[in-house]
Amino acid sequence: MFHKILIANRGEIALRIIRACKELGIKTVAIYSKADESSLHVRFADERICVGPADSAHSYRNIPNILSAAEIMDAEAIHPGYGFLAENAHFAEACEAAGIVFIGPTPENIALMGDKAMAKETMLKCNMPVMPGSKGVVSSEKEALEVAKEVGFPIIIKACAGGGGRGMRIVHKEQELVNTFLMAQAEAKASFGSDEVYIEKFFNNPRHVEVQILADKSGNIVYLGERDCSVQRRHQKLIEETPSPIVDDKMRKRMGDLAVKAARFVGYVSAGTIEFLVDEGNNFYFMEMNTRIQVEHPITEMVTGIDILKEQIRIACGESLRVTQKEIGITGHSIECRINAEDSEKFTPSPGRITAYSAPGGPGVRVDSAAYAGYNVPPYYDSVIAKLIVHGANRDEAIAKMNMALDEYIIEGIKTTIPFHKKVLRSPEFLSGKYSTNLVERLLNNK
Repeated sequence: MFHKILIANRGEIALRIIRACKELGIKTVAIYSKADESSLHVRFADERICVGPADSAHSYRNIPNILSAAEIMDAEAIHPGYGFLAENAHFAEACEAAGIVFIGPTPENIALMGDKAMAKETMLKCNMPVMPGSKGVVSSEKEALEVAKEVGFPIIIKACAGGGGRGMRIVHKEQELVNTFLMAQAEAKASFGSDEVYIEKFFNNPRHVEVQILADKSGNIVYLGERDCSVQRRHQKLIEETPSPIVDDKMRKRMGDLAVKAARFVGYVSAGTIEFLVDEGNNFYFMEMNTRIQVEHPITEMVTGIDILKEQIRIACGESLRVTQKEIGITGHSIECRINAEDSEKFTPSPGRITAYSAPGGPGVRVDSAAYAGYNVPPYYDSVIAKLIVHGANRDEAIAKMNMALDEYIIEGIKTTIPFHKKVLRSPEFLSGKYSTNLVERLLNNK
């Protein structure tokens, strides 16, 4: 087992990694920017080191500074969490070159599956059902029009290097295609440094369902059920639940077996997720692979009893998985709400000082957060300040428990998305389980 791990992240995920390391008897090093000196992850790590100013490009994304910090603090491994450098193949490569273990997949895995067009081509080779669309990069307006006519409008243009819901544009009719294609290329270049895009068929009322996998260095791979991530705004997930209301045992096994097959095909090692889009006929298609721990991993932990963070660290140490597929079961139902420092009416950032803070509790309620009374939420980073997770014997109980927990959650001084979550959880569509990725837009349009 590692002696010391440096955490190349901040906030609640850094705190989550610290807790996993403490349970494993591993010392931790927190990196922080000057804006995060008073953060809880800095306080609760065994050691800490500042890596730069508030701007993440000069701190949490500053590879030379982070590697120097690891060397100074004598850390054997680096855990990137999610976001920032978690899916940066160059960073994983730099860790290897410096003799530091990157807790995650190989640089080759990250590069291959991080490029959405290349990932799709690869999945076609292993007979994975993929979204109808281009087989790779679309380089010209003429080629875009040919693909669009083949799959039929509407279509969605996506950045090959995209992520987090950015770099996507929907085209409903032929007359819009050329301008939208050029805008998508420009947006991709500005956001990700590459103007490469690809095209897929756009479904009007889809579900977004992902399968969690764990793969060790001995070739053992398991899936831990699925998560429904369909409650999202502008492709950003807001509420997740497991099991998915639309997935039965047969479909779960099919999706899980395909996810394992895909991971095995690319020689994947570590925690990861295979993401599927599900149409109204419950046909599912590969969208992408996330080569990192996911924000919503806690709900899978709640229904399986498996600590995904600890397993990811053990895998990086070279240990074999301690569970087989037959030993993995799903118990009850779990829901996660991402509590963001945002105005829930406009979804605009709401940084500032938290003047009062009280987290909910009780059986089956979990809060992953680095927030506290007096904490100053900085304006420089992602707006997620907490993840509220509940577990119930069934979906109805989980929804009731989440409503109770949202009512109990006190965060004053800034605006949060708590009122929005209450609205979603009490909507007829969510309560019935018959919702799609359009749910949030419809609720916001029916104020």
